[in-house]
Amino acid sequence: MRIDKFLWCVRYFKTRTIATTACKKGHVKVNGDPAKPSRDVYPTDKIEVRKDQINYSLTINDLPPNRVGAKLVDIYRTDTTPKEAFAANELLKYSKDYYRKKGTGRPTKKDRRDIEEYRDEHEIESDI
Repeated sequence: MRIDKFLWCVRYFKTRTIATTACKKGHVKVNGDPAKPSRDVYPTDKIEVRKDQINYSLTINDLPPNRVGAKLVDIYRTDTTPKEAFAANELLKYSKDYYRKKGTGRPTKKDRRDIEEYRDEHEIESDI
């Protein structure tokens, strides 16, 4: 079975086109080597997939005949992704929520209040 079709069948990617694009960009490795979308995979192959800034590691147990339901995915692959990868992603998610890039959109209500408080403090100091 092709690697792009396998990743689509076990629901790592929503469409085969996205799986093919990931292979072409070098985000998919089979047994440590970058894989083209047409690369055949077999049971016991080890696959590394970089998706959403997480490096997923999985081992193929069996090849599915076609796309399988989410409950049946574990029959066809064993997920060996370290838990540290998910922890780092959680930290990244929290940091993105708090900080905005300068100049992107209007200030929030909290930002506006902080600015007004800062201005009030400096006006009092300049009057003295």
